[in-house]
Amino acid sequence: MIDCGEGAQLAFMRQRLSFARLRHIFITHLHGDHVFGLPGLIGTLALNGTGGDITIHTFEEGRNRLKNFFDYFCRDTPFDIRFNVIRPEEALILQTKSLSVRTVPLRHRVDTVGFVFEEAPKPRHINPEMTKFHDVPLYMMNNIKAGADFVKPDGKVIANEILTTPPSPSLSYAHMSDTMYFPELADKIGPVDLLFHETTYLEEHKSLAAPRGHSTARQAAMIARDSGAKCLLTGHYSSRYNDDKPFLTEAREIFPNVILNKEGLRTNLD
Repeated sequence: MIDCGEGAQLAFMRQRLSFARLRHIFITHLHGDHVFGLPGLIGTLALNGTGGDITIHTFEEGRNRLKNFFDYFCRDTPFDIRFNVIRPEEALILQTKSLSVRTVPLRHRVDTVGFVFEEAPKPRHINPEMTKFHDVPLYMMNNIKAGADFVKPDGKVIANEILTTPPSPSLSYAHMSDTMYFPELADKIGPVDLLFHETTYLEEHKSLAAPRGHSTARQAAMIARDSGAKCLLTGHYSSRYNDDKPFLTEAREIFPNVILNKEGLRTNLD
């Protein structure tokens, strides 16, 4: 989960998401609209009897303030609340067998980071006809998936490319929360399958964006284009606008593959 605005637990229930699967919460910055939902969410998780542990990735100030709150109001949770202290810098903050997460510093009115999620390289696919033809034993399959050649009892080497087909592509997602536009950000993100970049303002209100630490839809599209992203997801619209469609129109003038974000939207990365 990235950020936790007010009513997050209600949104979870409306979308029929599993509380039991929530294990990591990534906080981009310590403004209320990004963290005020945490107390309610943690309380709901406790009432649901969620076990295991939950890691909150946040700045040291966030860790200190949230820990004091949880220690007082959430003493008896059936799960452990852990904190991973992050900093406004480029850094790898989480790595598992299947996923890595890194931070990208943003430019807002307080310390803020974006998060880039990248799947690890996936194993190659077994070609069952060829492995059967060459009598590859079952215990060798994991090594073959990992790229190993197969050496037959007579010493003949069967190249991995004969026994397998290419792996499925690894997917990536970048979440760039509140930030003013700065061109260098594109290189820090790099090519991703899906980029969420805040689009608080339209270009007609560009003069308001930078002083408040925000971007326009056009600027977000420029970052998507320059980073090599495959698709841009808009969002974080200012309440001054009654219609979200102009954000889509404006972004597509720069970058064609744009999805207009809205509450409850689900989209595939591939």
